[in-house]
Amino acid sequence: MLYIVTALKPEAQAFVEKYRLTKAKCGKFTLFSAKELRVILSGVGTDNAKEATDALIKNFNPSKDDIFVNIGICGASKIYKIGELIKVSHVIYKDKKHIISNNILSTLTCKDTEVFRSLDDIVDMESYGFCEATSCLKNRYIYKVVSDHFQPSRVTKDETKKLISDVIDYVIKEVKN
Repeated sequence: MLYIVTALKPEAQAFVEKYRLTKAKCGKFTLFSAKELRVILSGVGTDNAKEATDALIKNFNPSKDDIFVNIGICGASKIYKIGELIKVSHVIYKDKKHIISNNILSTLTCKDTEVFRSLDDIVDMESYGFCEATSCLKNRYIYKVVSDHFQPSRVTKDETKKLISDVIDYVIKEVKN
């Protein structure tokens, strides 16, 4: 089974439309599912991402072969292009660090509020919560798509859905190999 955690409805909607997922509930969260795919809509923030991911784990008791992916948009410095897909290897939140993979060199900084200026290269608001909830799992991945250069107010729902739609096939292929 492939479990996807997204923060925003347009991020989840990209999967819903591509795979014709059905809507249900998983605790207090909206869940979209098909035979081998479940997408949960966590809402914004580390606490929501952790709680939604915990709900998936508690309700579906994943096997050691199941795959968990946090995918969504992020703000990034101008060294990254809008629409660029980043596979995250490390997540930093306050004074804590989670290592997802030692093979990649993309460090994401998780923040509690939207960022309009940053010394960090890649920033989101959920990854750390996902890391906390999946720390005991083997198959976990974080993919972020650059939506803006620290101008979050310019990002629209339609753009968000398109950015995720454009990378779905690649991400699914990557995590299943």
